[in-house]
Amino acid sequence: MSVNSKLYEGKAKILYATDDPEILLADFKDDATAFNAQKRGSIENKGMINCSISSQLFQQLAMQGIKTHFIDSPAPNLMRVKAVKIIPLEVVVRNIAAGSLCQQTGLALGTVLSQPLVEFYYKDDSLGDPLLTSDRLFLLELATPEQVAQITHLALKINEFLKQFWEKCQITLVDFKLEFGVDSQQQVLLADEISPDTCRLWDIAETDTNRRVMDKDRFRRDLGNVENAYQEVLQRVLKVVESYKAE
Repeated sequence: MSVNSKLYEGKAKILYATDDPEILLADFKDDATAFNAQKRGSIENKGMINCSISSQLFQQLAMQGIKTHFIDSPAPNLMRVKAVKIIPLEVVVRNIAAGSLCQQTGLALGTVLSQPLVEFYYKDDSLGDPLLTSDRLFLLELATPEQVAQITHLALKINEFLKQFWEKCQITLVDFKLEFGVDSQQQVLLADEISPDTCRLWDIAETDTNRRVMDKDRFRRDLGNVENAYQEVLQRVLKVVESYKAE
C-alpha cells in the first residue's frame, strides 16, 4: 500500500490518501488538546497507545455486529480505515454525571444516571461544538431522521458492550464520544477512535476522585502521570482481549 497526499490533519490524527480511493491511512499523533484546543500539549506515546486501544476495541465491536471503518493496523501508531464521509455530529453517551453535564445541570459529579443519556453536539470548532436539540439538528440538515435513529441505536448498543468490557478491565465507563461516517455504499459506520482521549474512565479500585482518573481529564485538569494512565489502560485492554482469546 503506497501512501499519497495528506488529506486532512485534525487535533489527534492525520489522514492520508492511499492508492485505493476506498482506503485511508490514519496516523495517530502525540498532540493533546483540551477546551476546544485552547489548551495544547503533548503526551508521550499517545498516538501509539490510542491507536492500539482503538484497534482492539474496533475488532471487539465488529464481533458484536457493529460495522466500523477499521481495516487493520500496519504499525503501532497507524490504522488503515475505510474512507467515509464523517457525519458532523459528536455523539456522547453518558452513564454517570461528569464534565459538562454537571456544569450545565447541577448534577453532582458521580451521579449514576437511571438510563444512558445520548446527546448530539454539532461538530464545528468555530462554534464550540454546541449541544443540539433534535429540531436544530434537522434544521441544519446534519443527518437524516433515519440516520439519527440508527446512530442512537448503535450508540446504545456500543455502550452496553463497552461498559461490560471496561468493567472486565476494572474500569468504570463514565461517558464517551463517538463519531460516525457514511461509506461509498451509504452504510453508516463507526469511525474516529475509542480511547482515553474520547472516553472518561475511572479506576474501579481507586476511591480518590483525582487518582481514579485514567483518561484525558488528567491532561485537562493538570493531574500529572498522563502517559502512565494511558499505558495502564492499554495493558488492561490487552489483558482482557487475551483472556477472550483463551476462552
